Amino acid sequence: MGDARPGLAMQDITVTFGGLTALSGVSLEARPHEVLGVIGPNGAGKTTLFNVACGFVRPDSGSLSWGGQGLPRLRPHDLAGLGISRTLQGLGLFDRMTVLDNVLVGADRDARSRFWSDLLSLPRSTRDEARLRDRARGVLDELDVASYADRYPASLPYAVRKKVALARALVSEPELLLLDEPASGLSDTEMSDLGTLLRGLTDRMAVMLVEHHMDLVMSVCDDLVVLDFGRVIATGSPAEVRDDPAVQAAYLGEAVTDA
Repeated sequence: MGDARPGLAMQDITVTFGGLTALSGVSLEARPHEVLGVIGPNGAGKTTLFNVACGFVRPDSGSLSWGGQGLPRLRPHDLAGLGISRTLQGLGLFDRMTVLDNVLVGADRDARSRFWSDLLSLPRSTRDEARLRDRARGVLDELDVASYADRYPASLPYAVRKKVALARALVSEPELLLLDEPASGLSDTEMSDLGTLLRGLTDRMAVMLVEHHMDLVMSVCDDLVVLDFGRVIATGSPAEVRDDPAVQAAYLGEAVTDA
């Protein structure tokens, strides 16, 4: 399903906070057209790893690369220009902006400048504005929430707001989508719908998700990386990880099951 092009590679990543090692020698790769899942018990280092991938945290040692090019000083504002989008655990939606305008905030850098010019009544291209709004409405439609385009986020159910946050990440048409616990707060049915959606995205992008809902990762991921106390204890397909004794031990003997 994947291809030979390099994706987002993290090599020997180590992060310490005040003498505490959060990550130790972690390596992984999110490859084009595949879903990579990062899992582990609470405190395993998943959030720190995600923050390194997004440029929020600079590792003490190790390296990142994207498409074969090194990223020695990655910062969050660099992601859009690289073709990378992200969602965070907190939705981060603007309550005083409509759903459509919230999605437009996630557009690519040039499109964003046109959008903000529109808000400030600065000179702009009407054609470009219409194109961008059509793109945003198209993403909302893909996620089955286009009917909420003119509503405000605070008035919407949580699952709909989650989709709006995802639409904001997708509107820039990224090559890599980084998701931090996308299933949090969702019902079983909503989680199943999310899994179907994520599998459908792989025809045009790579997906890396940090998640603790095992049913979701087992059903949608091509490969898994399992962390425990900041170290990689297992990698492989969902079936391989499910049967790994180290993974079972990390989860205190609880069964790791398929969806």
